[in-house]
Amino acid sequence: MQPQPLRLGRLHFWLIFVLSVSLGTVGAHAQSCEVSADMDDATRNPITAAGQRYFDMAAKGDVASMRQNTIGPLASDFSSVETSIKSHQEELTGAQSKVKSVFLLDASGSAPIPHAEFYCGVFGKNGQTPGSAAFFLDNLPAGKYAVVLIAATGPKGELMFSEVLEQAGPDWKLAGLYIKNAQTGGHDSDWFLSRAHDYKAKGQMHNAWLYEQEARGLITPVPFMSTMATDKLYEESQGLQPADMPAAGKTSDLVAGAATYKLTALFPEIVGSDLDLIVRYESANVSNSNLAYQDNVAVMKALVAKYPEFRDAFAGVVARAVDSSGRDYGTLLAMKEIK
Repeated sequence: MQPQPLRLGRLHFWLIFVLSVSLGTVGAHAQSCEVSADMDDATRNPITAAGQRYFDMAAKGDVASMRQNTIGPLASDFSSVETSIKSHQEELTGAQSKVKSVFLLDASGSAPIPHAEFYCGVFGKNGQTPGSAAFFLDNLPAGKYAVVLIAATGPKGELMFSEVLEQAGPDWKLAGLYIKNAQTGGHDSDWFLSRAHDYKAKGQMHNAWLYEQEARGLITPVPFMSTMATDKLYEESQGLQPADMPAAGKTSDLVAGAATYKLTALFPEIVGSDLDLIVRYESANVSNSNLAYQDNVAVMKALVAKYPEFRDAFAGVVARAVDSSGRDYGTLLAMKEIK
């Protein structure tokens, strides 16, 4: 299973090590993992305390103290963590937090692990159970890590505040941070899954797939983790994914007049108070705003013309032209303006 394209407003939160997801079969080189119930107090309590302490720092906007408590390479390039905290500051301030889960990942050794697999808790004959989890990380430096999942509830809704910690002597240092909303536009995973089923029943398979992707994203705290719930949605999505949609690093071609654009991502996103469709594509014209705008409009018109079902599911479309350096130029049009 590949992680979903990281979203506008649901930003990728930098981890010191390169992470990727590969939900394949259980491999022979799986590392050891303990869930909270398996740990004694002397092991669990310092991890929980550190996780709560870093949440409190973030809630207060005290990024300086957080940086002082991170592992070295992350501290030297802390800007994206700082940005993510600031972008959620309004939601974090005054939020009530609860540590939902703690996992201890033992990757002891003398060299980085090309592909570390951690299977935590009890697995049944059909795979995962309600209390289990699996983590898949590539190029993981040897050491002991913990994943702390915190639910933060405030006046702006619920956040999934997830930390990766690394043991450094007696301390647990911050090694990575992910902050995600547990709802999109006031709707949770169940709502999006229900709508996906409705669209499937109407034969609108592209809408069904996009809404299912949103449903799965809303119950996935970090992209390198799987649970029984995410596995179930992943299996269901395999029958929904249209072959002509960009996904898992695969581009798709969109013809617009005499031009052909390579789409790199397509996903729902809340813009203002509306659920819009975001389309990202490769472009050489980002530095020229006039040309980029013309390309964006052409892409939006061609996309809706090719998939008219999108008019039923989204209030508008945001086209983002992206060049090879990652710079982008975006344009939003309401669906009624796309003709």
